[in-house]
Amino acid sequence: MNKDAILHSIYRYPVKGLTPEPLPRVALQAGQTLPADRRYAIENGPSGFDPMAPQWLPKSRFLMLMRNERLAGLRTHFEDRGNLLTIREAGQVAARGDLETAAGRAAIEQFFTANFTGELKGPPKVLLGGGHSFSDVARKVVSIINLSSVAAIEGVVGQPVDPRRFRANLYVSGWPAWHEFELLDNTLAIGDVRLKVVKRIVRCAAVNVDPESAVRDLDIPHTLMRRFGHADCGVYAEVIAGGVIGIGDAIATQEPKLL
Repeated sequence: MNKDAILHSIYRYPVKGLTPEPLPRVALQAGQTLPADRRYAIENGPSGFDPMAPQWLPKSRFLMLMRNERLAGLRTHFEDRGNLLTIREAGQVAARGDLETAAGRAAIEQFFTANFTGELKGPPKVLLGGGHSFSDVARKVVSIINLSSVAAIEGVVGQPVDPRRFRANLYVSGWPAWHEFELLDNTLAIGDVRLKVVKRIVRCAAVNVDPESAVRDLDIPHTLMRRFGHADCGVYAEVIAGGVIGIGDAIATQEPKLL
């Protein structure tokens, strides 16, 4: 087991498609996502989601950056105490509501009804499902981005690429570019926490949207495919042992044991 990387930054996404929220430290539990990560989503027309029996649905059922880049122009913040989501637009509070109450969800839904009319397939609805995570994949995972891979992408697109385009939970410095793909089935050790790398992340058009300007100004998946023969950047990992991790923590790799 060799120390070979550092945890550079940590983000959660309480509402799918809305603002990333940086965290200095976070407690992880085995078999779970980051706390409150993708806890909510904005349904774009009837999706069939049942909060009493939550099941994974494709992201096309929700408002999302792949199609609705104007979401990146909003600045949102979720307060765990009170489950309060605040939406700011042009620096002003545009909506606020407790997402665990019908009245609070209605306040948020009214904002999207009024401001996203041309992009809606039906009445927008705030969805929640207890411990359900509205992730792009059906399993509960933590997403990891290698900052050296982002730098490699900058080299082929010829301009700066904000790592937040990739909406990862953990950003890692110290690995060579694309090293994360060599880590499948390996375990990452961060203090007491253990993360098993389970899947490469195939990128969609959401990464073409700049998180500051909300402008769709790049074509990263097609560029990756043309230059590298794949459209992947980052990996998913499952938490197999819990604990607390923080920015600056060393990350070590444990190779799978041979039987």
